[in-house]
Amino acid sequence: MTAPSREQLHTNELLPYAEARLEGYLADLAGLVAIDSGSYSPAGVNRMADWTQSRLLRLGFDVERFAPDPPHGHPVGDVILARKLGDLPVEQGGRRLLLVAHLDTVFDDGTAGATPFHLDGHTARGPGVSDDKAGLLAGITALEILEEARAGQYAELVFLATPDEEIGSPASRPVTEAAARGVHFALALECARENGDLVVARKGVADFRVSVTGRAAHAGIEPERGANAALTAAHLVVALQSLNGHWDDVTVNVGVVRAGSRTNIVCPEAELRVEVRSATAAGLAAAHRAIESAVARPAVSGTTATVEQLDLCPPMEDTPASRRVFDRARRIAAGLGINLGGAATGGVGDANFIAGLGVPTLDGLGPVGGADHTPEEWLDTSTVPARVALLASLIADLGDSRTG
Repeated sequence: MTAPSREQLHTNELLPYAEARLEGYLADLAGLVAIDSGSYSPAGVNRMADWTQSRLLRLGFDVERFAPDPPHGHPVGDVILARKLGDLPVEQGGRRLLLVAHLDTVFDDGTAGATPFHLDGHTARGPGVSDDKAGLLAGITALEILEEARAGQYAELVFLATPDEEIGSPASRPVTEAAARGVHFALALECARENGDLVVARKGVADFRVSVTGRAAHAGIEPERGANAALTAAHLVVALQSLNGHWDDVTVNVGVVRAGSRTNIVCPEAELRVEVRSATAAGLAAAHRAIESAVARPAVSGTTATVEQLDLCPPMEDTPASRRVFDRARRIAAGLGINLGGAATGGVGDANFIAGLGVPTLDGLGPVGGADHTPEEWLDTSTVPARVALLASLIADLGDSRTG
């Protein structure tokens, strides 16, 4: 296949390169799906890392690989952080791009053998086939196509593969945020939504612990001397759940309630675990203030309550800058005959951390798949060539500001 020059390159000219790689893509995908790589299976995750490292080295990337600190005492696999300098400096219009995928799945060891990769027509099935093995592979394949076609100029490409996305990236988050600083755009390689949409926004999540302190007393002899923390907690459950509907983009869920130890003791302590999700940082902040306000007014005399924020994952907000990236993707997709939509989702991913630093971010750039995290997980392999060509074209487009 003769490579077009940069001036001659159009989106649909990359499609034959992607089509020619489909058979190899499916063979690679079968091999990746055969690896048990649950978040808490570091040996399996590292087999995924071995494969990713090898392919990136072959593409000329400088690859850094390291084991992050284990979160909560649970070891995870290695992080892959690879960089490749381009020949178009930033001062001349080149841009730095970050591509991010994850190596782990939600499935336990043994799942890959029990439900192996298989094809039913154009539908591929198997654990992690969509989330995120097809997306990881699509990113590598798109880079290989650009290399083969000698297409695209850029200042730097950064490829990040994380080992713990499915458990909230507690170990790799600092690496992700460090890698994102200084890049101009980020492309996240989760698969497209079931209807083919890309992801333009993800809700952020804040987790809180509400601790209630009361006063113990004998429940039969002198209950009046006690102060029931469980009752205060019950009032708080109602108050916090009633915050739903106060803001269009905010949900509040009291997911865990713990109180007391014996039925014959006036309950001296209770705890609530609360999750807040919002499409905006402002929404998360407003809900936090409302929780603090409710906690400051305990319903039972003699009880006190405090609130502590345990974790914060920023939203991937639908900003004008990220919309401009999506518009460029939509124009490229139109050249491939794809009518591309943009979706917002309540789920979070590594894209949230990147977007939280102000980097224009677009997600869902893998092939079309669905039923993630279930035994029915699937991938529409007929979408692979066009989606890989779309990704490759978008990398080339964003890497060179002179084409924007």
